[in-house]
Amino acid sequence: MNNLKSRLAKEKRFELYGFISVFLALSLLSLLFISIFSQGYTAFEETRIQLKINFEQDILDPGHTKDWSVIKKSNFNLLVKNSLSEIFPDTTKRKQKKKLFKLISSSAEYQLRNEIKNNLNIIGTSKKLWVLADDDVDMLIKGHIKRNLPEDERRIDNKELEWIVTLESKKYIDKFFNKTLFTNGDSAEPEQSGVLGALIGSLFALTITLALSFPIGVATAVYLEEFASKNNKFIDFIEVNINNLAAVPSIIFGLLGLAIFLNFFGMPRSAPLVGGMVLAVMTLPRIIIPSRAALKSVPPSIKEGALGVGASNVQAVFHHVVPVALPGMLTGTIIGMAQALGESAPLLIIGMVAFIVDIPQSMTDPSTALPIQIYLWADTPERGFVERTSAAIMVLLLFLIVMNSLAVYLRKKFEKDIN
Repeated sequence: MNNLKSRLAKEKRFELYGFISVFLALSLLSLLFISIFSQGYTAFEETRIQLKINFEQDILDPGHTKDWSVIKKSNFNLLVKNSLSEIFPDTTKRKQKKKLFKLISSSAEYQLRNEIKNNLNIIGTSKKLWVLADDDVDMLIKGHIKRNLPEDERRIDNKELEWIVTLESKKYIDKFFNKTLFTNGDSAEPEQSGVLGALIGSLFALTITLALSFPIGVATAVYLEEFASKNNKFIDFIEVNINNLAAVPSIIFGLLGLAIFLNFFGMPRSAPLVGGMVLAVMTLPRIIIPSRAALKSVPPSIKEGALGVGASNVQAVFHHVVPVALPGMLTGTIIGMAQALGESAPLLIIGMVAFIVDIPQSMTDPSTALPIQIYLWADTPERGFVERTSAAIMVLLLFLIVMNSLAVYLRKKFEKDIN
């Protein structure tokens, strides 16, 4: 009787320990998500300032040519400065004007340039436009820079703060959804930087990774499990090394890519093509091992039944065994791809850590990846990049959830088809 009570007490304690472990894990995960969200949600908004732009003929096209090749050489930034001077006519000193003009992001002149390029008839007229504010103004409006701090402890001095308050009172300053974050590549200016370049780079690299690692990994697993000789020392050597490769640090695969793909084959540096190939080599053991386990879990009666009705060994394996094992293979692929998405060490070695502003148009264009972009922004001291780092992590997690959801859907679909 005492032994029974002791056993029941142990089971209760075991259940309690399990519950506490799950609770702690969920608590830490929730704390992580709350921390990321609290620092990054403001990055999905951007601060803009409304200016009445006079597209002056004398500045843009004094010769009335209507020729864009002539107009594009104009001083578009002067239009922005003139508009600000109209709002603050009392600001006449050169030093103060310089500070005033810094309230506006340097992207404003490119916005005006595109506005004129799309409609040359706008020259000689005026139009109200919302232009991007400087990152310090953005941080102040979002509350990351406290207004009640002493002047020497904040990046915006009292005169600049006075101008911002004036703009707020006239409703010339407001927050909008941050499209820039999803339409731009990296930039040295926080308010102009975005994740599109890194997102497309990751997408290209993962496409290459999946295209190479899944068929090669599944084919290797099928051969080793179904066709390879069981008493062959060479096969045993391969199996041992596959298991060893699963435990090799990821940076080693980056050195492999540097030595073979870049130095020996001369492939383009910082390209998603090379990044995808390196990640594919790293992911292979993580697909082969679960795929072999999935093949082993298939009941022998399925293969034996196929052989019994006249199917060849190849037909029995590919028509009957592999379809049953495919959901398990997809599970290994999901884990491998999720790890590949978050890898940064091998990509650092092959040069995907470079500062790249342009959006990659193909798999051979220089690019970076989301984990590398997060690393670059986290290493930047400016406050504007802090919120963008958290926002990029949120985008990475969303990308991971979408990718895994698609893989889980495919796995469930195959399971239903089998049943």
